[in-house]
Amino acid sequence: MKKFFEEFKAFALKGNVMDMAIGVIIGAAFGDIVTALTECFIQPIIALIGGAEVHGTIPLGNSGQALDYGSFLTAVINFIIMALILFCIVKAMNKLMTLGKKEEETAPLTRICPYCKSEISIEATRCAHCTSELPTE
Repeated sequence: MKKFFEEFKAFALKGNVMDMAIGVIIGAAFGDIVTALTECFIQPIIALIGGAEVHGTIPLGNSGQALDYGSFLTAVINFIIMALILFCIVKAMNKLMTLGKKEEETAPLTRICPYCKSEISIEATRCAHCTSELPTE
């Protein structure tokens, strides 16, 4: 199972053209799903709230032209959904990248004097508080 995750990590982090193509195909398919969601469910709700029968339009006089605010709001909602999901995917990938990495332990900069129990520099040869000669470690 560990090897599977290592292979997946290597695959996900490659920067070659094939991986990019797969990402574009999956992104396009996912975009179609989000577009269908907004056009089939969200746009009719916008039209219902706006009072229009089909797409949420406002006629402009007798010219036959109309402001199609329903399609615009659908596109905005579509963008927000896609951006939110892509953000979540990138955040998950970043977390996956740091999953196997351990934080480097930093060397301590201080130690405790064995005589007076005061905190002193790790490089000290004498305690600054009790002036005792410190054993070398």
